[in-house]
Amino acid sequence: MNKRLLTKLSEFKAAQEAREVGFYPYFRPIQSDQDTEVQIAGKKVLMFGSNSYLGLTNHPKIKEAAKRATDKYGTGCAGSRFLNGTLDLHLELEMKLAQFVGMDDALVFSTGFQANLGAISSLTGRNDYILLDEYNHASIIDGSRLSFSKVIKYAHNNMADLENKIRNLPAEAIKLIVVDGVFSMEGDIVNLPELTRVAEGYGASIMVDDAHALGVIGEQGAGTASHFGCTSQVDVMMGTFSKSLASLGGFIASDKHTIEYLKHHARALIFSASMTPASAASVLAALEIIKSEPERMNKLWINTHCAMNALRAYGMDIGNTQTPIIPIYVRDNLKTFWLTKMLMNEGVFVNPVVSPAVPAESSLIRFSLMATHTLPQIEMAVDKIAKMARKLGIATINETICQS
Repeated sequence: MNKRLLTKLSEFKAAQEAREVGFYPYFRPIQSDQDTEVQIAGKKVLMFGSNSYLGLTNHPKIKEAAKRATDKYGTGCAGSRFLNGTLDLHLELEMKLAQFVGMDDALVFSTGFQANLGAISSLTGRNDYILLDEYNHASIIDGSRLSFSKVIKYAHNNMADLENKIRNLPAEAIKLIVVDGVFSMEGDIVNLPELTRVAEGYGASIMVDDAHALGVIGEQGAGTASHFGCTSQVDVMMGTFSKSLASLGGFIASDKHTIEYLKHHARALIFSASMTPASAASVLAALEIIKSEPERMNKLWINTHCAMNALRAYGMDIGNTQTPIIPIYVRDNLKTFWLTKMLMNEGVFVNPVVSPAVPAESSLIRFSLMATHTLPQIEMAVDKIAKMARKLGIATINETICQS
């Protein structure tokens, strides 16, 4: 390797320094299935860091569907969707996804990141504009960087700022507003009704990333547009399979013209191997379960409200969250790492979010709920969070209101 490159790479010491002092909280190997309780280093730990909101990763029907698909199609597709990698299974999935979210057509990608990368980078051109919420997911930001379009950020969920930015753009230019439906760290929901008003007023199109909204909000978990009753006003919808849908992959849903265009222009689709048969079959099974077991989504919200109420009663700052994603604001990088380590020692797995992912004054613990969590599990975890937080000077009162 070139010495200059090696010198640059070897100067990265932050991870090793964190390991040496016992603060490194990433790449923690799990030795069991993804459930409300997992095994790490031979120890049982309560999992409150998962995106499996409906708790479907262990559902027997999904496991069986994956096995049947592997038996029929093998373990991979050995090519891209564009050439030899399209299965009838992919086409069935695209049809059912479009129906699920209320769009005309859909297109599946190997990952959710690739879905955003492929769509956003190809929908607009050099003389067009992409407007982004400042808290959008990294895949949205990277897709916009590849687009050659002019990228403008507006303040988080601030429709007045969005309107101030968009009103100065050329009326004849293509303008695409891309936004998370549910913001993955803050847990709040985009003000979609007001955003659609702004978009219509200035001739802009709307793309909503529903990675953390599917299975969580909307009719039968159909997402943000369904939640607000404005599906017809959203032009493009994106979703992932690695959260509520218990698999791996992603999709774009839109009108047939848009999907046809993406099939022939989205480089992340054309030059990437297609999603595996087992992954596609798993999503199909998950969609059926979401429809047939609505009690899962109901239980997710019971758990969510229980955790929110308990954390607030303990004096924890959970911001403006409206969903099963609950940020516990620590607002100090070092204390965030300390709290993560202390909780792991107490048998509670949570995810730390520190700078540069967020400003240091906004560092947080990301606490997320699953439908399959029990109320005693939630109560136990929240109680431990509060006790450890008090030791660090974060929590303010000592009270719990969850009832088992």
